[in-house]
Amino acid sequence: MSNEIQAQRAFWNSEADAFQSIYTHRKSKFFNTLDQIFRKDMYERYQFTIANCEPIKGRTFLDVGCGNALYSLELARKGAAKVVGIDISEVMIGLCKKSSDAENLSDRCTFIQTDLLEYNPEKKFDVSFGIGLFDYISNPLPVLKKMREVSTDKAIMAFPRLWTWRAPVRKVRLTIKGCDVYFYSAARINQLMKDAGFSRHELTKVGKLYCVIGYV
Repeated sequence: MSNEIQAQRAFWNSEADAFQSIYTHRKSKFFNTLDQIFRKDMYERYQFTIANCEPIKGRTFLDVGCGNALYSLELARKGAAKVVGIDISEVMIGLCKKSSDAENLSDRCTFIQTDLLEYNPEKKFDVSFGIGLFDYISNPLPVLKKMREVSTDKAIMAFPRLWTWRAPVRKVRLTIKGCDVYFYSAARINQLMKDAGFSRHELTKVGKLYCVIGYV
């Protein structure tokens, strides 16, 4: 395991509960209001991803950097045949399994603590997606290539935009916490998608993010 992944693993183990609260809204009214204002695109990227996973029923999905399983569980609820979520944080994976068990979705959801580059599935997936993933990867190209290789239809990603007011704020805040964060221009994303071997891709601006669909 690289030093970068070890550092990210430690960060997300410590931040798992705080991250969970963004979506469960188990905060004061004041902090929930702040989330709705300053993290609006986190909710929008969720809607974008689920919509672009369609058709969902009967298909298979790989959730790369699954976090608290928000996306994986929703796909299972909507009739996905199989969803595999992978994450480097054992605390996150524990939360995923607990939530999956609570909703009786464990027959369709599997969660594994691993890094994508070390993960070798027995079969390819119809769709792979990585949301809130590329913010923390210094060299995204190998990950994009692997997502293409394990998918038969498409891959969906989100990248934080360069040159927004929030970028330097996040950079300072996360650096203080010992977490590196990276930002992307549209030109860089276009080149990465080409270099990763996608036949074509679509790039959509969603708040302060770029959401991308790469077709295999």
